[in-house]
Amino acid sequence: MIWNQPKECMGREQMRALQGERLHKLVERVYHNTPFYRRKMQEMDVTPDDIRTVDDVVKLPFTTKQDLRDNYPYGLFAVPMSQIVRLHASSGTTGSPTVVGYTRRDLAIWSEMIARCLSAFGTDCNDIFSVAYGYGLFTGGLGLHYGVEHLGATVIPMSSGNTAKHIKLIHDFGATAITCTPSYALYLAEAMAQAGIPREEFRLKTGIFGAEPWTENMRREIETKMGVNAYNIYGLSEVMGPGVSHECACKNGSHIIEDHFLPEIISPDTLEPLPYGEQGELVFTTLTKEGMPLLRYRTKDLCSLTDEPCPCGRTNVRMSRIVGRSDDMLIIRGVNIFPSQVESVILEMEEFEPHYLLVVDRVQNLDSLEVQVEVRDGFYSDEVSKMIGLRQRLAARLHSVLGLKADIKLVEPSSIERSEGKARRVIDKRILH
Repeated sequence: MIWNQPKECMGREQMRALQGERLHKLVERVYHNTPFYRRKMQEMDVTPDDIRTVDDVVKLPFTTKQDLRDNYPYGLFAVPMSQIVRLHASSGTTGSPTVVGYTRRDLAIWSEMIARCLSAFGTDCNDIFSVAYGYGLFTGGLGLHYGVEHLGATVIPMSSGNTAKHIKLIHDFGATAITCTPSYALYLAEAMAQAGIPREEFRLKTGIFGAEPWTENMRREIETKMGVNAYNIYGLSEVMGPGVSHECACKNGSHIIEDHFLPEIISPDTLEPLPYGEQGELVFTTLTKEGMPLLRYRTKDLCSLTDEPCPCGRTNVRMSRIVGRSDDMLIIRGVNIFPSQVESVILEMEEFEPHYLLVVDRVQNLDSLEVQVEVRDGFYSDEVSKMIGLRQRLAARLHSVLGLKADIKLVEPSSIERSEGKARRVIDKRILH
């Protein structure tokens, strides 16, 4: 079932025309209502009349997370506070929180977007959803909550935490779908196995995961352990929240909801636009957002775009999986490394659990990388020779993929700290020195 066929199956030229029309209106709105953007555009000698088609987007200034922090809390809002009906914000762990405001229309659009995503995953009004993203200032919980209601399905507003109770309610309430981070899905799958309830007694069939990068190997791991069909949902609070893009039954990239968001891929180094198929930094312009519209927001997420037809019938441009973040990239002895590369190797080997930690340090001016990884039950051994052999195989495989030698530390099952939210994968001690 396609939720909004006129928009999801729109011809490319028709979509570009719609985006161009909405882009012009957006630029007029922020030029007159947001002093930050008016000043930026005046510095670049650009007026709203210069922006007529989607091709003109390159004339506009970029927006960064630092711009949001510098204008904390309401400096980027384009409407008076009397029209803002909800606020969300990031945790602010690296400075002031990034605050996002929504009008009533923004929330209505967001709910419809999420309903499109859920429909693409094959769910409908007969499903019962456990929404296990965090509620509160984080956009995940409330974003999915209202989208599920818009679909006409049933919500169990679990939020995160209290895993034992969560398992009981999934079982007793007959939940058929779950939404959470992929790392929490793995943690939950382990806890479900330990709860002593036969898996066939659970009705879960669909898993909707996002808020952190995950690999195809991790998808297979979740599907095997939870017995669900696992789908990716993508979004970020600055742009709207979850639902900016979504997979379909084909699982060959995530369809961007292009009637509301104009995507670009740029080189993180030169900031020049890149063509479809080339990997770079993902940039979004919010075409319809009223409360806090953004021009060319640099997400720091690295991926590629394609406009090749999808067998599902949707024509919206698709984005590849996020391979990492330009600001999460580790540079170790001159080598660029992303945690997802390490995860991919670990999950290729049956001996390991999908739980790992990268510890980066600097000793006598030389960077070092230690990879801590859990060995599965049945493979962990007291025999030193077996463990040495396993460590050497993983080290060799990582070296071939990363081009860098890593120290491998094999640890017992369940010894790496689990997370009920986003998993912590990296400890960079160089930053702490």
